[in-house]
Amino acid sequence: QVQLVESGGGLVQAGGSLRLSCAASGRTFSTYAMGWFRQASGKEREFVAAITWSGSSTSYADSVKGRFTISRDNAKNLVNLQMNSLNAEDTAIYYCAAGSWTFAGFRTLGYWGQGTQVTVSS
Repeated sequence: QVQLVESGGGLVQAGGSLRLSCAASGRTFSTYAMGWFRQASGKEREFVAAITWSGSSTSYADSVKGRFTISRDNAKNLVNLQMNSLNAEDTAIYYCAAGSWTFAGFRTLGYWGQGTQVTVSS
């Protein structure tokens, strides 16, 4: 089992950057693939990015490709999401999740953080 706590959200102007972090507790963190999702007001939660347990492979939603970068530090039980060139459509609550990496991509295992709000002003 793993507990997840996100941080780093806030208010930023369009074109700016933010770096989100997700701290995990539990000795098995390095065995999980990790992902970031987001949910805008009135919309369903959507996939943003994911990374394998080793960090050797990553996956991104088309809407963030080239702007966002996911990374992890297994020694520190951290997974980060560097977000650049932010725009108003990136405004959402961002959640990290622990899961598995399959041929079809990242699959959550039901472990979620509480979320962190990102607001981009235009």
